[in-house]
Amino acid sequence: MTLLTNILVLTTISLALSGANATLEIVCKAASNNDAGVNYDFCVKELGNHPWAHDTDAWGLAMQAADCGIGNAYRAIEDIEGMLAKPGSDAKAKEALGQCDGLYTGMKYAFANAHDWIKNRNYTAGKEEAEKVTTLANMCDDILAKADVTSPLTERSTYSLQIAIVCSAIITLIQ
Repeated sequence: MTLLTNILVLTTISLALSGANATLEIVCKAASNNDAGVNYDFCVKELGNHPWAHDTDAWGLAMQAADCGIGNAYRAIEDIEGMLAKPGSDAKAKEALGQCDGLYTGMKYAFANAHDWIKNRNYTAGKEEAEKVTTLANMCDDILAKADVTSPLTERSTYSLQIAIVCSAIITLIQ
């Protein structure tokens, strides 16, 4: 890239992050360029599910990412509670799922706290909360693996990890 091209890209990203002509695609691209863990397509798809997502700035998108994480955690808890209510389930599996229920509750609160911190523009605290999700999701996966239970939460876990990475990366852009 030429120097002029670099300046134009940086100016476009800067405008997007400040809210002027912000687009979801520019923020997701900047996040994926800044953090190799961010899947650009996932970022655009998940944050773009909301009509106003295309008209907001990075601050709003960071809060949206946290909201997506909250919703996923709620759905995971509902899934777990449904599995625990099924008669005839293996005791070891039930114990592992019960532990994961607590961990997903922790993820729900971590995402909710991240949202609140971002809203109050305390980006360091927001990022710390979003990053807690990785540990909690990995702990659930490990508990299920140690109990020799095929994880019924693989999609929920993957989603939690991805949306936490997106949230954290966007926070990094606006810090």
